[in-house]
Amino acid sequence: AGETSSHILVPAIHKNRAEIRELFMERLGAKDLSDSPSDLTEVARLYLREKFLAARVGISGANFAVAETGTVCVVESEGNGRMCTTLPPVLVTLMGIEKVIPAWRDFEVFMQLLPRSSTAERMNPYTSFWTGVSEGDGPREFHLVLMDNGRTDVLADEIGRQTLNCIRCSACLNVCPVYERTGGHAYNSVYPGPIGAILTPQLVGIGDPGPDSLPYASSLCGACYQVCPVKINIPEVLVHLRGRVVRHKQDRGGPSQKLDPENIAMQTVARVFSDPQLYERAQRLARVGQWPFVRGGSIGRLPGRLAGWTAVRDLKPIPRQTFREWWKRNRGSA
Repeated sequence: AGETSSHILVPAIHKNRAEIRELFMERLGAKDLSDSPSDLTEVARLYLREKFLAARVGISGANFAVAETGTVCVVESEGNGRMCTTLPPVLVTLMGIEKVIPAWRDFEVFMQLLPRSSTAERMNPYTSFWTGVSEGDGPREFHLVLMDNGRTDVLADEIGRQTLNCIRCSACLNVCPVYERTGGHAYNSVYPGPIGAILTPQLVGIGDPGPDSLPYASSLCGACYQVCPVKINIPEVLVHLRGRVVRHKQDRGGPSQKLDPENIAMQTVARVFSDPQLYERAQRLARVGQWPFVRGGSIGRLPGRLAGWTAVRDLKPIPRQTFREWWKRNRGSA
């Protein structure tokens, strides 16, 4: 289809059966094809089987590698991966260095976590292992490529390093309200969703406008952290990366960055929030200044650059009395 995947586990989740049918008829030349899952699967099977049998080199990824024996593992639901790793005479496996685990005892834990967190199954339909080559069975050559691609830099970051614990289960994508509304293609990365928002900027490096925007694609609701089977604190890493992006802009911008409106606004807010007396004065000032904009118990429109906030949401007005003021008046002498 000429498109990147939109989901770590289900790459074509953004297409329905009718769209898949049209794609197969256009690209594969299928005739009189219905949109039933069985018919679509049959067409895909026949097309892919021919490709696998004719291929001279197979290129695969890997879910895990066991250092104890040098064994590589691929976990899947369809069986295409097993064909890729067994039919071509030459197999090349590309794997990030974070996929290596020490021993089979550790692997057992991950094999219980992954299917339950990704597809709510007790075990995966297809789990393939290989340790080098075997005479008369499978490929005749095997090449394993361990990729760094910025991973050691991620490992050196005390907060960001937890990102490498990811087992690609996609649980965080399935609960993320931002991913639900934007879809995977909005992330412009092979890693969409919350995990992509923290992994892509670290692998690519801070300084690219596209990846630099990803840590901001979150409401910090924490749903991803709650469902993560390996307990990656994604909100913590998101905030950490936002700080790195800001510091990079300041370092790159030099003295002119100090006059940036966003920088001035953030410094002002930081000063107000760090001084209780200044914070109370700002509250009283905002309480008086908000009333021209309050309509029906909410603020529906703000002027100038603040209009961006109210373009998509209503704001609650500042209450007439804060909790601290109430406490001083009612319990201050207690």
